[in-house]
Amino acid sequence: MTGVPAAAPRPHHVDPRPVRRMVPRSREEPHRVATPLELFFDLCFVVAVGQAGRELAHDLAAGHYGDGLTGYAFAFFAIWWAWMNFTWFASAYDCDDVPYRVTTLVQIAGVLILAAGVPRMFADQDLVLSVIGYVVMRLAMVTQWLRAAASEEGPARGVALRYAIGISLCQVAWVVVLLLPHDVRSYVIPLGILAELSVPVIAELRLRTSWHPHHIAERYGLFTLIVLGETVAAATVAVQSAVDEHEGLGRLLPVAGGGLLICFSAWWIYFARPVHDHLRSNRQAFAWGYGHYLVFGSAAAIGSGLEVAVESAVHKAHISETAATATVTVPTAVYLFTVWLLHARQTKSGVAQVLLPAASVAVLACTAAGGSGVLVAGLVTAATVAVGIALHAREGAGAGSREA
Repeated sequence: MTGVPAAAPRPHHVDPRPVRRMVPRSREEPHRVATPLELFFDLCFVVAVGQAGRELAHDLAAGHYGDGLTGYAFAFFAIWWAWMNFTWFASAYDCDDVPYRVTTLVQIAGVLILAAGVPRMFADQDLVLSVIGYVVMRLAMVTQWLRAAASEEGPARGVALRYAIGISLCQVAWVVVLLLPHDVRSYVIPLGILAELSVPVIAELRLRTSWHPHHIAERYGLFTLIVLGETVAAATVAVQSAVDEHEGLGRLLPVAGGGLLICFSAWWIYFARPVHDHLRSNRQAFAWGYGHYLVFGSAAAIGSGLEVAVESAVHKAHISETAATATVTVPTAVYLFTVWLLHARQTKSGVAQVLLPAASVAVLACTAAGGSGVLVAGLVTAATVAVGIALHAREGAGAGSREA
């Protein structure tokens, strides 16, 4: 997934031919940005994120915490893993020809099939449709790696073939899972996830594929942005439905206001400073890329929590106000801490270094405020942004005085 170029990457030039050789792109390629196809890919994937989030909200509001969190973790892994594998592959081999585009559209079709199966997975533990969608996505990825192998030679060809073989074997395993009794699946599924995670490690054990730091940072940032947008949309729909049914606008305004502050702050904190300059080594990129499972998952879960908080405000949820508030504060705290852990701490020093960890603890403490906890958490995150801006300004002023 990450590492030094597998072969001498070539500068990327626009090639009018409909079918091209899939050669590795240069890590130093100037002006490398996300393509319209990649943006379309992200937008379609977030449909599945929205489905998983809605089902999580339904289970949490009903008090089915274990089933909801387990189903969400599994569904989100399938979405995130397929998205991440495509993203890193594209950073290395995107040739943007007709076969590449068609294969990517097949992957999009797969995630839409997976999304259609998410409600069944949560309600009845019926994995058939979701697994079919996942297998479609992953087998499309196999064809991409086979194309890369056909264009490579030597060790780089071996890397591509190991990816293709490893992914294929994992898909066979997922089909076998569908044939197992339900009570056995819970033990086998973690093994399948571990096998999926091990494929890049084994494939790139001796030689690493190429990747572009700025392109990768932009792709992850764009997906974070889209997930946060889905969170805002989910909360908006929940508020609208509650108002239409109960006309309890006074009870909903604190939840809506607090949720909006949390989402705005989450965006501000993630994009406060560029991170691509800090993705220098393979180890950094590996931890950063895998760690975003928690960033994406918690960002989407904030929207689910806001839906639960809205239902609690109009007395439709079957859990306490404190528990409903926790469905917002817990993912918000996870988001703040994980963003700090992955890249915010790389650009901060002194007091600023402990700002986000302290904010995550403060947000968790807001759970004790019960029904008003979402608004208080929103104020805490907004204050965190304000303090961060002030510290950054003071740091800039100090640097300026030293230069003078």
